[in-house]
Amino acid sequence: SDYGLFLSDEDPRKGIWLESGRTLDYYMLRNGDILEYKKKQRPQKIKMLDGAVKTVMVDDSKTVGELLVTICSRIGITNYEEYSLIQETVEEKKEDGMGTLKKDRTLLRDERKMEKLKAKLHTDDDLNWLDHSRTFREQGVDENETLLLRRKFFYSDQNVDSRDPVQLNLLYVQARDDILNGSHPVSFEKACEFGGIQAQIQFGPHIEHKHKPGFLDLKEFLPKEYIKQRGAEKKIFQEHKNCGELTEIEAKVKYVKLARSLRTYGVSFFLVKEKMKSKNKLVPRLLGITKESVMRVDEKTKDVVQEWPLTTVKRWAASPKSFTLVRPPYVTFSP
Repeated sequence: SDYGLFLSDEDPRKGIWLESGRTLDYYMLRNGDILEYKKKQRPQKIKMLDGAVKTVMVDDSKTVGELLVTICSRIGITNYEEYSLIQETVEEKKEDGMGTLKKDRTLLRDERKMEKLKAKLHTDDDLNWLDHSRTFREQGVDENETLLLRRKFFYSDQNVDSRDPVQLNLLYVQARDDILNGSHPVSFEKACEFGGIQAQIQFGPHIEHKHKPGFLDLKEFLPKEYIKQRGAEKKIFQEHKNCGELTEIEAKVKYVKLARSLRTYGVSFFLVKEKMKSKNKLVPRLLGITKESVMRVDEKTKDVVQEWPLTTVKRWAASPKSFTLVRPPYVTFSP
């Protein structure tokens, strides 16, 4: 069962595994065609958000969606349908896409501005999620490549607690990184509160003579805009002290619970251009999608400008150039 017949092609992405229930005629095989009899199993490195890397044996003939069941079960994750894999090495594709715009300087300048804004805002546009309906090989994933496992959907995360330490840790690391890199904008006071709980997780209960200004590397505990703010470390340690004797697991539960209270938690952001009312002009805008609503978000502050609960959306339509939402008022966005 570990072996199968493989019809190869000059382009590795186009080679196909023959299904055991199909006839050779189904694949239009003719005299002289060559099939390989080979092992389907291959090792695949999977990186977690906490930096841990695991090597999992996967079936090369199965789609990513099917393989996630295997990968998540090996790691100890039950709700595999909320997770997905990211291919991190995609820099060349971006450069190729920009090269076709040389003819129009205005368009090129506009695209460069959008790319800079995307990088600054940490939108989901930059995440190269693998297609669940295709195999690793069809998407050019090499055996030596390391894929990142990350939560993509947030419809049952409220059930994750201390009884599920594996998922709790992944949820904590993802929330912490999103707060520190600015994906979840927070006030200075809230940032220090998060920093204090993080200190409890990393160092245990507060020790007066040890945990004092000069001990922390603030880059690891605060968003960059607050690192040089006066009294930041002192405030973090005050919040650290407030955590009392919380264990590492209990502190992670507290951190994730606080993160869930943020307006931006569980939102997938996409940088789009919105047509101004009664003007022939497109302006940058963040389009936010959650399990409950679609929202227009200010691209600078990430404040919600307008929100449409999914229950009120009558129709929607998408094309390569635009996304239209039908619900009073009528709104069109462009990628």
